[in-house]
Amino acid sequence: MLPALDQAPPVETPFDDITSVYSVYEQRIFRFLLLSIRDRDVALSLTQDTFLRAWLSRSSFRGDCSIYTWLMRIAVNLLRDHTRTQKFRFWRNTAATAIDVSEIAEYVPNSESSAESRLITSEQMAAIWQTVSELSTRQRNVFLLRFVEELELTDIAAVTGLPLSTVKTHLYRALAAVRARHAGGGKEAP
Repeated sequence: MLPALDQAPPVETPFDDITSVYSVYEQRIFRFLLLSIRDRDVALSLTQDTFLRAWLSRSSFRGDCSIYTWLMRIAVNLLRDHTRTQKFRFWRNTAATAIDVSEIAEYVPNSESSAESRLITSEQMAAIWQTVSELSTRQRNVFLLRFVEELELTDIAAVTGLPLSTVKTHLYRALAAVRARHAGGGKEAP
């Protein structure tokens, strides 16, 4: 049976094939959450929740931004909810599954070839990630979105819901904190 001429064909959304969307963006969403929370189990759970929320609210995706920006906004909101609510507090106290800062350095691409260079780089990255973990939540999120996820400032503003000027301020302060602590070869600035 042929469709009536006055009926429009069904519009295919990017989420009609959730498997493809998941395979393209899952690692990036997970990496952001892992670096934000530093707990693999919680990051995995929030990553799954991100895609579940996206699937359930796929009809509200208007296409004003990229799918990645939309997914990252969902992830940031879930991260914010996670840190606010009492029901997830027990995750913070679960030291058995917490990721050590030195393990996070493995997720950052490293093109150094010698073992010594990799060790030095790993130690430097661990020190930087320790500093990043001590930033305020907003500064840390902006820093990770910019330098790990490589989002443009306007996309970070869209993801976080903050004005562009506020994003710039948080990024500036985060960079200043990292530079102050690591400017003199890893020695803390006076």
